[in-house]
Amino acid sequence: MTGEPGAPRSPRRLRAPGRLGRILTVSVVAVVVVVASFGVAEYLVSGLGEPTLVVYTYSSLFGGSGTPAFNAVFGPFESAHHVRIDVEYPAGTLASTLLSQANAPAADLVIGLDEITAPEAEQYHLLTPYAPPELANVSPELVGEISPDHGVAPYEYGYLAIDYNLSFAAATGGAVARATFPEFATNSSWARQLLIEDPTVDITGEEFLAWQVEYYETVLHQNWTSFWKAVLPNLVYKPAPDWDTAFTEFTSPPGNPAMVVSYSTDPAYAAFYNQSGQYNSTVSWWNGTAYGWRTIYGIGIVAGSRHLALDEAFENWFLSGTVQSQIPTSEWEYPANETIGVPSVYDAAVDPSLITPLNDATTPAGLAASIGGWVTTYQELADQYLPP
Repeated sequence: MTGEPGAPRSPRRLRAPGRLGRILTVSVVAVVVVVASFGVAEYLVSGLGEPTLVVYTYSSLFGGSGTPAFNAVFGPFESAHHVRIDVEYPAGTLASTLLSQANAPAADLVIGLDEITAPEAEQYHLLTPYAPPELANVSPELVGEISPDHGVAPYEYGYLAIDYNLSFAAATGGAVARATFPEFATNSSWARQLLIEDPTVDITGEEFLAWQVEYYETVLHQNWTSFWKAVLPNLVYKPAPDWDTAFTEFTSPPGNPAMVVSYSTDPAYAAFYNQSGQYNSTVSWWNGTAYGWRTIYGIGIVAGSRHLALDEAFENWFLSGTVQSQIPTSEWEYPANETIGVPSVYDAAVDPSLITPLNDATTPAGLAASIGGWVTTYQELADQYLPP
């Protein structure tokens, strides 16, 4: 997380918008290739006779290439299987890049498809289903919420949250800690302090939109657009183009917003870097129940890969304890493998066992079919209600 002077830069994933529908009009998706830093020169010497696995992912995976966590994941697999791994970071989205290469796949594995983009990729048959043995240690709920057909295997999860600063908590008498979405709609002073990510261009914004829609439709049994009709006219802070921009604005005074859409593990991250107490997080409550949106990230085999046996071995390795133990303090998410614990700093985070995930309100395929319409409707509402 960025913003405070001297604060360490967050290793969180920074991803472009997720929906394929917005990408289909683009004839060419540029791909920027960045080879993992564990040694191009070494490969030139020792890797000439070894197969190469190409992995598409996001640039902040395990804190970025060259970090101890990154090398602990990829290096041992290379040595054990006598394989070279090229880690590449597409300039567009993972899903759109796979779609652009559907007739001539260039990757073997993809790491980082989420609960929205994974089912979109599956509907275009871009993945080869595989159920790794290590799924025995993964909750069936996670599998069902991202890919019940095993197009991807979940490797980590978390929850969206609304972060708030301590002064705002005091001003609300602590009420923000158990906030409801309708409070933002009925209390303009709350809406004026909220910063969101634009769901038309950012995946965090899309996920927040999905959370809000399902909360209104399945918990309140109300039309979800009523929230935006009330909130958008009062937004003082323009919706951010991505999470990094939003969080920087939230943590960078003067004049920073009191609340931002972010992640429930943010307080744990702050505690890890001796910055505890700067802000807290909440989900959205109703009648004593906490409702949230579970973000889930998966690894999958690209359809058309020529190294299926190695792909399967790597996917299983990715869910093993060795890899999963790197997740809490490099990805700042919960490991999907339930045998792996999290450090004590996670006590500062919202307890995920107390949150009712709204992902179960629909199927992954249903979400993929609906999200485009929700984003279009949001855009229409923003055009009408958002201050110029």
